Amino acid sequence: MHTKTIKELSALLQSKQVSATELATLFLDRIEKSDLNAFLHVDRALTLAQAAEADQRIAAGTATPLTGVPIAHKDIFVTRGWRSTAGSKMLANYVSPFDATVVQKLQDAGMVTLGKLNCDEFAMGSSNENSAFGLVKNPWDKAAIPGGSSGGSAAAVAARIAPAATGTDTGGSIRQPASFCGITGIKPTYGRASRFGMIAFASSLDQAGPMAQTAEDCALLLNAMTGFDERDSTSLTPEQGNVAEDYTRDLNKPLTGLRIGVPKEYFGEGLAADVEKAVRAALEQFVKLGATLVDISLPNTALSIPAYYMIAPAEASSNLSRFDGVRFGHRASEYKDLGDMYRKTRAEGFGPEVQRRIMVGTYVLCHGYYDAYYLKAQKIRRKIAQDFANVLDGDNAVCDVIMGPVAPTVAWDLGSKADDPVANYLADIFTLSTSLAGLPGMSIPVGFGEGEKNANRPVGLQIIGNYFNEAKLLNIAHQYQQATDWHQRAPQGI
Repeated sequence: MHTKTIKELSALLQSKQVSATELATLFLDRIEKSDLNAFLHVDRALTLAQAAEADQRIAAGTATPLTGVPIAHKDIFVTRGWRSTAGSKMLANYVSPFDATVVQKLQDAGMVTLGKLNCDEFAMGSSNENSAFGLVKNPWDKAAIPGGSSGGSAAAVAARIAPAATGTDTGGSIRQPASFCGITGIKPTYGRASRFGMIAFASSLDQAGPMAQTAEDCALLLNAMTGFDERDSTSLTPEQGNVAEDYTRDLNKPLTGLRIGVPKEYFGEGLAADVEKAVRAALEQFVKLGATLVDISLPNTALSIPAYYMIAPAEASSNLSRFDGVRFGHRASEYKDLGDMYRKTRAEGFGPEVQRRIMVGTYVLCHGYYDAYYLKAQKIRRKIAQDFANVLDGDNAVCDVIMGPVAPTVAWDLGSKADDPVANYLADIFTLSTSLAGLPGMSIPVGFGEGEKNANRPVGLQIIGNYFNEAKLLNIAHQYQQATDWHQRAPQGI
């Protein structure tokens, strides 16, 4: 039962072969036995109360396709009842009085919350080793990272201790852990899903998205998650294209005539041979499904790393200034005056990576450095977006979607890059540009690494589309998954 997809679980629930309460109990029991440290807070009573409500909806005939299906939420989304910590000591015991819009939308659809998932502190990291509450292990190889910052989400879905999870993607934090854990994850167009109730890291980049076993499951989740929210100033309006739609509508369209752009910059120096082999094999599978490959160039790809690591820390330094020990969260127990309280509270509450990014962000926003760093990074951001527009936009578009690796390597060993933050940053080379441009992108499993060490570590394929092309990406991914079985594979012992 625990290995079934959302669609399969939905069918069992609607036919009353299993109840929402039974299903929730099954997953809660599996969570208790797990040693991955994927969950930060589980409350059996709260979960079973939601499951009982779902059973009532099913009995009354008012259920949606998601009613009764369990889901877990990345601990960057605030939730009533469960703690909302953002993986930080700063919010160690914080319980929100309201739900994030994404959480509320999924609950309105009848989904049952299993609990809150571990993540890098304030979503800052690529390995899930920056959480104040301990690192998360990759269920495929417990000596490896699960990816970050949504590592708890990816590990939970891969280990089948949750059939679905929410994640957030600022610079690749849905796609990269989905790749490293062998699951499917999609980052929608920036502004598609509400950021209200998402604890902010970088406001012009953060975007919520679903993580599940299959593209079809992600489409079902996106149906409930997306839409305009007047409480979020960055939410796109219907007039801007953010209209309600059925993301499952095109899943079964054939791929005949699909033009796949293959950027030369994604296959150069630094890409591991085993990752390239798996990605190339996936591209050949798409050719068999009727697609054609087109060589393209995204010349400013390499500049995405310095641009992102100017813009994101700058926005973080502003967003995290609210954590001052006055209104909520941690406060230092001893201090001399207000300034001393601020300093001690932040020194005690924030971890090393968060402090590092706040310092960088504050520096690039300082008088005398703003034009030299932050403003220049924003100009590069426009150039990166234009690179995508040159190949995807208008009647002269040379391709319909772009494909390539999610990361240069498979998941690395726990602790192997802990003392080298730059090495972690460089691992985001293929995902950052998509986020800077605000485009939708997703990861699907397409194989494994090679050699004694990497043979059990998954490889993901990244699929990038034009704005509001989520349904197309999901169609492409679904057709691949109908022809292959990588998405059906699970870690040993599951």
